[in-house]
Amino acid sequence: MLFEFRHYKLQDDKRDDWVTFMEGTIIPFQQSQGMVVLGSFIDEEDPNSYHWIRRFRDESEREAQYAAVYESDTWKNEIAPKIPEMIDKVVVVRRLIPTEHSGLQ
Repeated sequence: MLFEFRHYKLQDDKRDDWVTFMEGTIIPFQQSQGMVVLGSFIDEEDPNSYHWIRRFRDESEREAQYAAVYESDTWKNEIAPKIPEMIDKVVVVRRLIPTEHSGLQ
């Protein structure tokens, strides 16, 4: 099992717009392509931060799902062009592997 933790720095005052876009467009689209999104989070202390977590069975599944999402016409033409309006930059992308006793297996 492989998890991907992502932390984004958002444009000033764009958090609500970003969460609406993530939860109404990006997450449903990615899920329709087979991705498992475990969580979507705002930062209690930083109004310009957003975090989310995805799960993959293994590296080959991650690669296949990345291709299905990020190489699609929907992503390239409808979703990706709207992202720079809300995200300042992707600050962190971490790939995590759960330990033997982790509740996230």
